[in-house]
Amino acid sequence: MPKPKKRPSWDEYFLEVASVVASRATCLRRKVGAVIVKDKRILATGYNGAPSGLKHCLDIGCLREKLKIPSGERHELCRGLHAEQNAILQAVVHQIDIKNSALYATNQPCIICAKMLINAQIKEIVIASGYPDKLAREMLKEAKIKIRLVKPSKIKRLKGQFEIL
Repeated sequence: MPKPKKRPSWDEYFLEVASVVASRATCLRRKVGAVIVKDKRILATGYNGAPSGLKHCLDIGCLREKLKIPSGERHELCRGLHAEQNAILQAVVHQIDIKNSALYATNQPCIICAKMLINAQIKEIVIASGYPDKLAREMLKEAKIKIRLVKPSKIKRLKGQFEIL
């Protein structure tokens, strides 16, 4: 009789979903996926890309690349919304209460997303990878939002996104 496969933990499961969501991203620099979860139920998802109905960077190029803007800086010079922003906005559009929920994301949120997550009253963030934004980490800590990083040994990087092994 074959040995049964080990079921993924809830963290692995939701981060794997975030990785699949990231596959829809249209950013040329980094594919990010986010999943908002409450009571082990997915409430909303988001990936990074241009607003609905607008041209994507995949189609017209990346302004940040052209201007040689380093990762983690000058977020306002981008056509795209971040995955966390899109997940929050999807919850708003569909009138889903995300207060006291958790965010699972392929990357640590930037400062803009961190401030939005604080005000959306997200209580925990689980990430597969970091992001070069010290102020975001500091503000999330000050807001007492727990951030957990999944062990790197359980993650495999594929074309700018992460999959749980």
